[in-house]
Amino acid sequence: MSSSVSPLAPKHVPDMPVIAGVRLATAEAGIRYKNRTDVLLAVMDKGTAVAGVFTRSKCPSAPVEWCRAKLKGGKARALVVNSGNANAFTGKTGRSSTALTAKIAAKAVGCSESEIFLASTGVIGEPLDATKFDGVLGRLAETAEPGDYLAAAKAIMTTDTFPKVATATVKLGKAKVTINGMAKGAGMIAPDMATMLSFIFTDAPIAPAALQALLKSGVEDTFNAVTIDGDTSTSDTLLAFATGAAAEHGAPKISRASDPRLKAFVKAFNQVLANLAEQVARDGEGARKLVEITVEGAKTKASARKIAMSIANSPLVKTAIAGEDANWGRVVMAVGKAGEPADRDKLSISFNGIRVAKSGARDPDYDEAQVSEAMKAPEIAIKVSLGLGKGRDRVMTCDLTKEYVAINGDYRS
Repeated sequence: MSSSVSPLAPKHVPDMPVIAGVRLATAEAGIRYKNRTDVLLAVMDKGTAVAGVFTRSKCPSAPVEWCRAKLKGGKARALVVNSGNANAFTGKTGRSSTALTAKIAAKAVGCSESEIFLASTGVIGEPLDATKFDGVLGRLAETAEPGDYLAAAKAIMTTDTFPKVATATVKLGKAKVTINGMAKGAGMIAPDMATMLSFIFTDAPIAPAALQALLKSGVEDTFNAVTIDGDTSTSDTLLAFATGAAAEHGAPKISRASDPRLKAFVKAFNQVLANLAEQVARDGEGARKLVEITVEGAKTKASARKIAMSIANSPLVKTAIAGEDANWGRVVMAVGKAGEPADRDKLSISFNGIRVAKSGARDPDYDEAQVSEAMKAPEIAIKVSLGLGKGRDRVMTCDLTKEYVAINGDYRS
């Protein structure tokens, strides 16, 4: 966790309303950090539905494997998250740690171990001493209150410079339902899943299968459209919990994601995901520029996504942006190497609305001074027009600075 807040941090932090059926508590368990909270316990009422999307890394962490296995049950009573240690690449010891953590949490909450969900973030390869949760989780279960999401978001931070929270309220049937979310992530961020860790809570009465479908769909243009450094974490976990408490106030019970009554809810749900995903991009390690890359005129949306990601993950593009250099040649390079259909002589590129390249060459009206001034802005929009079809997509990233190297060079120190 950095001592200086990213200059791209949101200027406004929303007030996070209470969600019926969810209680939160944090503590200092001494996992790795000193004098700061590093464990979060979220306790949910009986009957809470759960859905999850996880990293596609072939070397997943022990908590990811645990959650995947328990997700089949569709119900959750508690979530335990620790920062400072990812419990990844820890072999049998890691699996034993997850089992012990779940056992301690289940006893504290009074539920089955199959209803406990786990997430860990931090250093890879270091054994996690789960005995440190003994006593801590019991105390947290007793003191948990339906409240402080900001404190919860702070407890799960590692190299993050600010806690990430988002909320939305929407009508479902005759009832008002709330969606709260938190996330952590600043580095080792790339799609599949690009969340590092994120948790969504709602009081809407949505069945597990429907919630899973909503989550899987919603993540594609939000968290999976964010990249910081092109590195997919071993630990990326996005979990959604629906307590169903709003049913008491007239919210209909939803069993299918295609239910037309969900239209407004889905929009709000995806807005929370998008808000959190953008905050991750804003907090990229060492970031000084938030970068939005839009590719249009591609053969397909999938093709546009691949080209946009090729640009977003290019160290040459990202360092040029850090240097406030509108180096469109590097964008051309990234388009060309993506392996997707592209025609050099139809290509147009703009930076912050100023076209710098047209029809495969420098724009005749190119003004170096004008573009250089535009590149000083904290938010940079790169637009690439391919002129081949109707495919369009956008991704979020950030620049690549010397501080990124410093942060990651000292990460285990």
